[in-house]
Amino acid sequence: MEQIFSFNKSNRQWHLPFIAGLCVGTPMIIGWLIDNIEAGKLGSLAGLSILYIQSNNLEKRMILLMTCCFGIMISYTVGLLFSFSPVFAPLALGVLSFGIHYSLHKLKLNRPPGNFFFIMVASMAISTPFDWERIPEKIGYVALGTILTCGIGLIYSLLTLKPADNTEAEWPQKKPYINIVESLIFGLFVGLSLMIAFLLDFDNPYWIPISCLAVMQGQTTKHIWLRASQRVLGTLLGLGITWLIAFGNPTPLFMVIGITILQIIVEYLVVRKYAIAVVFITILTIFLAESHGVLSQNTNQVFFARLVDITIGSTIGALGGWVLFQERMHYKAAIHLRRARVWRRKSRNNNN
Repeated sequence: MEQIFSFNKSNRQWHLPFIAGLCVGTPMIIGWLIDNIEAGKLGSLAGLSILYIQSNNLEKRMILLMTCCFGIMISYTVGLLFSFSPVFAPLALGVLSFGIHYSLHKLKLNRPPGNFFFIMVASMAISTPFDWERIPEKIGYVALGTILTCGIGLIYSLLTLKPADNTEAEWPQKKPYINIVESLIFGLFVGLSLMIAFLLDFDNPYWIPISCLAVMQGQTTKHIWLRASQRVLGTLLGLGITWLIAFGNPTPLFMVIGITILQIIVEYLVVRKYAIAVVFITILTIFLAESHGVLSQNTNQVFFARLVDITIGSTIGALGGWVLFQERMHYKAAIHLRRARVWRRKSRNNNN
């Protein structure tokens, strides 16, 4: 009960959620001004890269930000290119998820949000209808979003970083063996979740791998099952609130402003209380993923489909998280056995 109502402490700077909202919301506002909301949504995907500025050194921070922006573009591009076939798409997403998880650990970027946004963007792209002629256009919108994000990130860093801020926060690094195995497990279950979504013939199959991935971010078996239950319950509340909003037939400008505010709220809550953050994540993702017309005309159908998708994805993610945790336990047990053998050999040598 205490885990449900207590808020976790966070060393995240208070102004970062506002910058995240600015990076995600600005492309949406521009898209509304030029009467192209779809372009604004694609540009806002790149704005998620701002959450990876985890260095206190200006040069390293900007290199890191540009690298993550490029990673978002690559993830989105791969997703679009393999959206032509429901047979090859799960395999491609699984291989990409393996590569992203493995690479982030090699680059020492394994702290939250980790692999989540890269795989989320790829899942959304790979689930869209294949349109070869529009692929360059869509990638271009994401590229424009990365340019805007880097510009905002530079100004933000110049205003907030102090010359004395040169200390780097250390994050535990995994051994090569466990990194490879964890990456394989992530790739397997993310690809499997997308394959199940295609087999069930869902309209928006990316909800299942995204939910699977979110649950697998847990650190222990208990944490994983807790996240799964929180995601389902939070989704129920979020769907109820979104239904009320959609019932009022909101204007496109309301949606744009709402997405910006929701992004700020989500980034503030997600590191402090995941259960409450999921409520706002549900509203935010539906606003981003569903067109205004579909949301207003088929409200009940959209919400029921999202609930089913997220429930299935969370269940698969809980199973994948359990497998992931078992592998970690096996690795730790092997380490302890090796240490015990070395200690015995040393004891025998000393006795002789």
